[in-house]
Amino acid sequence: MAAIAQVEPLTTARALRGPFDYRLPDGLRARVEVGSMLIVPFGGRELLGVVVGLADRSEVADDRLVAPVRALELGVPPDLVALSEWIADEYCSTRARALGLVLPPGASAGARPRRALTAVLTDQGRAALTGAARLTDGQRSVLGALRQRGELPATATGADHGALRRLAARGLIELVHREARRRPAHAAVGARALAAPELNQDQLAVLAELDEAIAARRGERVLLHGVTGSGKTEIYLQAAARVLDQGRSAIVLVPEIALTPQIVGRFIDRFGDTVAVLHSRLSVGERLDEWRRLRRGEARVCVGPRSAVFAPLADLGLIVLDEEHDASYKHEGDPRYDARLVAERRSEQVGAVLVAGSATPRPESVHRLRRLRLPHRVDGQALPSIEVLDMRDRAHALHPETSAALADLRRAGGKAIVLLNRRGWSNFLSCRACGHAWSCPSCDVTLVLHRAGGQVCCHHCGHREPLPRRCPECASVSVARHGVGTERLEAELDAALGTSDFEVFRLDADVAATAGRGAAQLRRFERAGSGVLVGTQMVAKGHDFPDVGLAVVVDADSTLRFPDFRAEERTFALVSQLAGRAGRGRAGRDGARGRVLVQTLAPEASSIRLAARHDADGFLTAELARREALGYPPFADLIRVVCSSSRAGAAPVAAAAVAERISAPGATLLGPAPLFRLRGRERSQIVIKASQRPEAVAAVGRAVQATAAQRDHRGVSFSVDVDPQ
Repeated sequence: MAAIAQVEPLTTARALRGPFDYRLPDGLRARVEVGSMLIVPFGGRELLGVVVGLADRSEVADDRLVAPVRALELGVPPDLVALSEWIADEYCSTRARALGLVLPPGASAGARPRRALTAVLTDQGRAALTGAARLTDGQRSVLGALRQRGELPATATGADHGALRRLAARGLIELVHREARRRPAHAAVGARALAAPELNQDQLAVLAELDEAIAARRGERVLLHGVTGSGKTEIYLQAAARVLDQGRSAIVLVPEIALTPQIVGRFIDRFGDTVAVLHSRLSVGERLDEWRRLRRGEARVCVGPRSAVFAPLADLGLIVLDEEHDASYKHEGDPRYDARLVAERRSEQVGAVLVAGSATPRPESVHRLRRLRLPHRVDGQALPSIEVLDMRDRAHALHPETSAALADLRRAGGKAIVLLNRRGWSNFLSCRACGHAWSCPSCDVTLVLHRAGGQVCCHHCGHREPLPRRCPECASVSVARHGVGTERLEAELDAALGTSDFEVFRLDADVAATAGRGAAQLRRFERAGSGVLVGTQMVAKGHDFPDVGLAVVVDADSTLRFPDFRAEERTFALVSQLAGRAGRGRAGRDGARGRVLVQTLAPEASSIRLAARHDADGFLTAELARREALGYPPFADLIRVVCSSSRAGAAPVAAAAVAERISAPGATLLGPAPLFRLRGRERSQIVIKASQRPEAVAAVGRAVQATAAQRDHRGVSFSVDVDPQ
């Protein structure tokens, strides 16, 4: 039993570097291990800390060592403590911030398990049911229910507390406080439900490869490249079943839990209550109870978005990354980790198989991972035909061919999905008289019109203003609206097509902002006999609707106009992913392949042409060659440092100071360069392109830490983003 606990206090200060030694009193030595959570005195306060190491002695003098205040019941698994250390180093963050990712939910706020009064049937009570004891009908009902279940929460017995206390006074029941699970609304009740379907030859071949990798326990990583509708989810399910049969556990990561209810439902249907779901839309108490079920081994499959990669599962055998191309796997807060790389690291640590699946995999994944293929849809249907529509001479949002196809669909009573990757009513407003454009007072961007709320809004900081009636510069009432967003497109389609039998649905960030509304909208569209679902890229996120015959991409080249080396990749993925929603199941029967219309101002763009041919291999080959020639990932690594300050001129000075300190072999610095003002803060950035990743990451971390410690840069925030998206 070690005498010294090396504790990392959970503070956000970047300049503070632990761990710090604490003397363990005799009463704590047997209880404290790596991962234990302690309340410790620190700087005149009491802070939550995590034990990251144990030692027999300290370099600090005994008279300077203090003891922890107390130990908490819960703790972090030691393998997650080690993972957090890797994250802190890999993403230029602090150990304390990285540990914050792996804590039990609500740990810093003092969240605890809920305890409820529980009625337990005694032997005397069991005998009373069969003997001559005097019992009222109500008492007999309570005892009968308890005989069936053994024990019940007091609130589920059907009796009030007075009646239960009288039964307890007679010795017929015992009233005790038990831990009570806060069950999420989606949680399963019971054991396994649905059996697995038969696999086709392609699926059997892939599963045989995964069986071998699972048995080897060598932490193999594979890319499952399967066309949309090829049965990737069934592969995940059956691989998870193999792992569970071996007594091991599995993590299944999905891009956004609210927008992927189908895959969550399929895992719960297959494995029942052994599935726990972790995501931010649960209450803190629900998340804590799900976390504890995983920690105790009561649940052995965890499904959730990127943070579920930290699920406290023992003997992990499988990690699934569904839709691995999705940018939502990148965390925006510090540390800015990529759940895909964290999953790879964790699989290596514990010897689990990592399966990254997508119909449009990232070039980085194709370059680094062994690829398994599912080239055909499970229903035997061909991929839908894709037509590219030239919008260069068109003023209206919809091409005439698109309008005609939607009208035909309404007459036939079918379903369609229309994607426009821009929310709101109009992109921006301007004065026709003087040219004034309405802009955010805190950010250097224009305000977007949201007509339903009667407001213009900033999509960066959330600033809102009432819809303007006149220009503040010249008092003109001639206000022009520019561009089309999902809100306006929904209104136009509803006016042209909407009937009681053909409804227009919308799904974007405005709709999904209300808890549960995004998933509810998807359910409404799925249950409808016919209709159109209009939305942003959310409508292309792996949904399986068997009766969608038409898919439309509006302004397909909008992503090509971003100054980003991933612009081609994102455009190809967006078109291909939406195309994959059409022509499945019932919609693809009788030889109907499904139809996809792609509206674009750049019909000759290679990403759009290759997507129209369903040529993923051609796109990936060309994209990898282009990136190799230009030195972009996966042939180099990028690191971005952003300095921001509310004080004018401070950010570029700090960025220049960071740049001067960075020295790493094979690293090229771009910048400092200004970024647009955000939330009232001026920003400046540096981008480092590195051929030797570990050295570059370490050099950037040292440069930022040294600059942040200087008094000259007080009030400046430093953000390091390794592998920026």
